[in-house]
Amino acid sequence: MKRVFDFIWPVIGILAVIGSVWMLSYEFRGDSVGPEVWANLKAISPHQYALALASTLLAYAALAGYDRIALLHLGINHISWTFISLCSFTTYALGHNIGASVFSGAMVRYRAYSTKGLSAAQVAVLVGFCSLTFGLGTLLLGGMVLVIKPEQLQRLDGVLPAIMTNPLTSRALGLACLLAVILYGLGSVLRLRPLVIGGLRIDYPHPKIMLMQFVVAPMELLGAAGIIYFALPEAGNPGYFVVLGVFLASFSAALVSNAPGGLGVFELVFIKALPAVPQFKILAALLVFRLFYLLIPLLFAIVVVVLFERSKLDLTLHRNAADADAPKASAGQSRAR
Repeated sequence: MKRVFDFIWPVIGILAVIGSVWMLSYEFRGDSVGPEVWANLKAISPHQYALALASTLLAYAALAGYDRIALLHLGINHISWTFISLCSFTTYALGHNIGASVFSGAMVRYRAYSTKGLSAAQVAVLVGFCSLTFGLGTLLLGGMVLVIKPEQLQRLDGVLPAIMTNPLTSRALGLACLLAVILYGLGSVLRLRPLVIGGLRIDYPHPKIMLMQFVVAPMELLGAAGIIYFALPEAGNPGYFVVLGVFLASFSAALVSNAPGGLGVFELVFIKALPAVPQFKILAALLVFRLFYLLIPLLFAIVVVVLFERSKLDLTLHRNAADADAPKASAGQSRAR
């Protein structure tokens, strides 16, 4: 069954990209998309770009915090912040662009953290704990948005089922999200036994670590949403709270679709949810997001991976050379006797 799902999920992701791109092309039929988007990119001020960059740094600093918190949960504190930051940055930069199925999981982290003495089991716990931290952040912020502004989901009328966009249903969903976060916090404070749901096992962390999760997880999402908010024009800008709510919905839809980088899905939901903002201005802001949050980090991540693998290769070659010289030295000593 696992082999079947390993085949199905990539197909679903590809179909989601194709479907979303087709719907986007329908939205922009007859328009000169390239020149219009380029004109809107040039209209974004250097100050806006600087704020978008600062938001990007906040988001990736928080992602490094995910790994740090997970390592503390495992009782590991001998790894430097520099190493953790590089490992986290590389993992998420690759995962955000290529998809979560391979690169955002154990493979990259195991390759890096095994050099620091972590076992495969420890890396598996670390990956799961990072995913849990992200989930808590999404539930916390999503719950707050839906409770305070339950009409937010009405922006997705026609995209979501009508029952989901009803304000009463939205507020109930927000309360359910917040309740889940509260129960997790109580489980940590009361030191309850691990929660097992099917094949999922949740070990409640120490309350101090739990509080760190509640601080760091929202920071990443707030920073990522800030990139888009600052790239949008002041005229017609719906405000940060609205952009945050739409971002959470778009990002969640992109994750569920399994589309690489959420390509097409992310853009389609954003455009549908902000009908009052000119579509080309939204596309320009989303392009800035993809550039700052996805593409530039991906380029740096590739460099980090190449340098890391080169250093490991050099170390292996030196070790093999030393092992080859050892028998010769031993034989020379024997002849001398």
